[in-house]
Amino acid sequence: MISFVATPIGNLKDITLRALEVLKGADVIFCEDTRHTIKLLSAYGISKPLLSCHKFNEREAAEKILSASRAGKEVAVVTDAGMPVISDPGNLVCRALKEAGEPYTVLPGACAFVCALVLSAMPAERFTFVGFLPDKKGERQELLKRYRTCRETLIFHAAPQDVEKTIADLYAVFGERRACAVREISKIHEESLSFLLSEGLAGEKRGEYILLVEGAEEEENPYCRLTPREHVRKYMEEGMDRKEALKRAAKDRGVPKSELYKETLDPDRLE
Repeated sequence: MISFVATPIGNLKDITLRALEVLKGADVIFCEDTRHTIKLLSAYGISKPLLSCHKFNEREAAEKILSASRAGKEVAVVTDAGMPVISDPGNLVCRALKEAGEPYTVLPGACAFVCALVLSAMPAERFTFVGFLPDKKGERQELLKRYRTCRETLIFHAAPQDVEKTIADLYAVFGERRACAVREISKIHEESLSFLLSEGLAGEKRGEYILLVEGAEEEENPYCRLTPREHVRKYMEEGMDRKEALKRAAKDRGVPKSELYKETLDPDRLE
């Protein structure tokens, strides 16, 4: 069996009992950085063969994982911290296993952006996880433009050296919005700092950051400032028939179509 195992994002005590059980029972563990993973295993007295699976060798690692599983070995896949695949290696492995028809499972556990969302106290009914932005400024801004009108909380990852330029790009594309920077989750220096994009984030940047930005405000349709009759006529001038124009205008104004129909009834036809 192949198991994708979530590991602590800070405090080593955040490991689950099931994760420890799987790691202890594994014949081989594929990890992002062997030097990092060995510290976690040593803390719990676990000694296992470690093989690398990072962004530069993930396809080759996927073949080894598949071969090991088909040979009857228990395989665990971990990254340096958090849930494999989420802004970490593992997605190519999952695809390869799916294509090969090889079963695998996942052990739930720590996920940094979920913890950050709670710490930020920003709207969490709906949110959009974007993750790390591209290195090139033009590509970053093009990607951000896709989310400019999203009304949900937006969540980004940023390395410490990229925090300031990321915030600058967020402000350039989104304009003024409330934001929150979260870092060092579950560690001694855990921080959740609220700020405005125009202000930026003061202080020395240390550790990986999660930046959360409030969603766009709903823009009122300018047609809603017109009378109901004028509103419907505007849509008809754009080529809609009366029935469709009534439907669209009713949706814009948040009223039943029947109500709008009554308000627009008079001797003078709209057509």
